Amino acid sequence: MTAAASARQAVADTHRREWAFVLAATVRVARDLDPAEECVQEAYAAAVSVWERDGVPGNPAAWLTTAAKRRAMDAVRRERTFRSKLPLLVEPEEAVDELALDEPADQEQAVDPEDVVPDERLRLIFTCCHPALAQEAQLALTLRLVCGLPTADVARALLVSEPTMAARITRAKKKISAARIPYRLPRPAELPDRLAAVLGVLHLLFTAGHTAPSGPTLMRTDLTERALHLARTLRELMPGEPEVRGLLALLQVTDARRAARTSGDGRLLRLEEQDRSLWDRTALAEAHELIVAGLRGGRAGRYLLQAAIASLYAEAPTYEETDWPQIVELYDRLLALWPSPVVALNRTVPVSMARGPAVALVQVEALEQDGRLARYPYLPAIKADLLQRLGRTDEAAAAYRQALELTDNEAERTFLLGRLAEQRADVT
Repeated sequence: MTAAASARQAVADTHRREWAFVLAATVRVARDLDPAEECVQEAYAAAVSVWERDGVPGNPAAWLTTAAKRRAMDAVRRERTFRSKLPLLVEPEEAVDELALDEPADQEQAVDPEDVVPDERLRLIFTCCHPALAQEAQLALTLRLVCGLPTADVARALLVSEPTMAARITRAKKKISAARIPYRLPRPAELPDRLAAVLGVLHLLFTAGHTAPSGPTLMRTDLTERALHLARTLRELMPGEPEVRGLLALLQVTDARRAARTSGDGRLLRLEEQDRSLWDRTALAEAHELIVAGLRGGRAGRYLLQAAIASLYAEAPTYEETDWPQIVELYDRLLALWPSPVVALNRTVPVSMARGPAVALVQVEALEQDGRLARYPYLPAIKADLLQRLGRTDEAAAAYRQALELTDNEAERTFLLGRLAEQRADVT
């Protein structure tokens, strides 16, 4: 590999793994996300030529962090110089208010932010989940900028088009600027108000790694491992929050199947095809303890209920021996708490096993008419499976083709193409 190719590869790898860390460190210096993002982008751009000339450093993330922070410090110094030379452009009251936003006003506010939220990336996620923004905007902005997901992948995760998502992120950034929302770490008392959005970010981050919205492989383990690390850190930070335990349990029990989700050649394996001996029993046991403790502690939230559902799948000796009626009952509780069309769609799978594919198909078709899942590839994929089980092969093939049109992950596309080929073979 040439020096240029090696440098470009190292930059790409570091961008995928370390973007969030570099940005989080830089925003603390810049005090504003937009200039911090610009500084980080400049650092990555500079790395290509510098690393090609001097070689890839031993710690690329540290090199990029230092370069980005230096650019941020230079920008801050220029801003201070500008303000000192043109004091009449800044109203005194505004300057006092800005300082008041950043300076501790009482003993609680004086707590060192690093003691409150010990992880750099988790601190920035809490910072970006500002209550002045709608939760959808918080999720979009944080997934795109803090977690480094491409806008297209964020759009797929939130079931909207890419132009809609780009506009949503732009509006969120403009609102932050217009409302002069400071990029400061929330105080300890403010953390619970931002918790729902933070949990949503971590869940979507994990989901984007568990099944990558696009790309050649089924999973992006860098994202799942980052989400798991942040969830564990969050539990240490807020051990008394039931939904924090619930989210960690959900991520653990889902990730426990990682080694069995694909064959040796990378082919996607359905749950009934997976070798259950490859599942991580230690992770499953840890998740089970969290779930039991959470269910005993009172009313279960959405993440705890999802974890309980995933755990029931994992506890069964075989796919056929799964407690389908119990899973349907848990889905009913989850839908009452969180009436999401995705939850309703996922519920149709155990319904098809407990009550038959015809019953489930009626529910899938109702969701199809609803329209909120029009861009969700798993709706036509589930519909195709139900139609195939009912012997309606022509309709199943059409549904598989629809799912293919909505899918950008190559492993999933290969799976769907295989299922479509099976339908054609059955017809002939």
